[in-house]
Amino acid sequence: MAKPFTREDDLIDAIATRINPFWQQDVTTGTFAGKDNVDVFYAWCKPDNAHATIVISSGRIESLLKYKELIYDFFRQGYAVFILDHRGQGMSGRMTHDPQHGYVADFEDYVDDLITFTHKIVAPLEVGARYLLCHSMGGAIGALTLLKAPELFSKAVLCSPMFGIRPALPRWVSNMLIGAGLAFNRARKRQSGYFFGQTPYLAYPYALNKLTHSEIRYRLFRDLYDEEREIQLGGVTTEWLQAALTAMDKIESCAAQISTPTLVVSASQDKIIDNKRQLAVARRMQNGTVIEMQGAYHELFTESDDYRIPLLTKVVDYLQ
Repeated sequence: MAKPFTREDDLIDAIATRINPFWQQDVTTGTFAGKDNVDVFYAWCKPDNAHATIVISSGRIESLLKYKELIYDFFRQGYAVFILDHRGQGMSGRMTHDPQHGYVADFEDYVDDLITFTHKIVAPLEVGARYLLCHSMGGAIGALTLLKAPELFSKAVLCSPMFGIRPALPRWVSNMLIGAGLAFNRARKRQSGYFFGQTPYLAYPYALNKLTHSEIRYRLFRDLYDEEREIQLGGVTTEWLQAALTAMDKIESCAAQISTPTLVVSASQDKIIDNKRQLAVARRMQNGTVIEMQGAYHELFTESDDYRIPLLTKVVDYLQ
């Protein structure tokens, strides 16, 4: 019988008495050498009654520590769960002079790390079918992975996938600003620099947030990043933005080649993602199923119970 998902009205007690003890007793962490020997941090857990395996690809700025509640929920549903911190964020290695730079040279580096993680860490320990669960930037990484290694996962779930970002500037404006930013960084003889208007880590108050309707989950997220300062990440670099635009263009042009059965979940009130482009891309997938969570903000995994519990129920039903 399926176990109930965690709830906001019980979350503080659940963290203290169930989730944190679970993390200490049942979760194993480690690192592996990603592409170009960048250290990639990961965690995994496997219940005694495991019937299938979930691999999580998280969003930009996120650390796997932010996913404790979600991992606990899927563990209780009988899934072995594996998650990595993408290079350049969380507790994984950095590649620039500033540890708060949101940087990657090429999204294929993320993809290669995820494939290596799946082959080297997940495969020897997994149980049953292997599924991919993604959020935001992790959804772009996931889609590229499905293109590069179509047999790697039996099914995929992409929540608020980053197939387009807001505000969507005209491409000629984006290219002009990116070109100017790259030239500026080269003149300073630096590998990377924040894109125009981007800054080091900022913690916005809940009242100004457009990520979730759940005040308790938002405050827990910010408290975590205050306590674990090494996982703080600032805005995107010019280099990351150039790589992201290239990746999203590839996903859009190759969407019809994605053959893995895939559930795409779109948050109707997403202020981060260009939903019009996202949905157009999702509907071109060969075996894609698209659902829209009406009224939900971007971070579906940390949304209020009104959105999160129906979402997780749909995900479990789809995977089963």
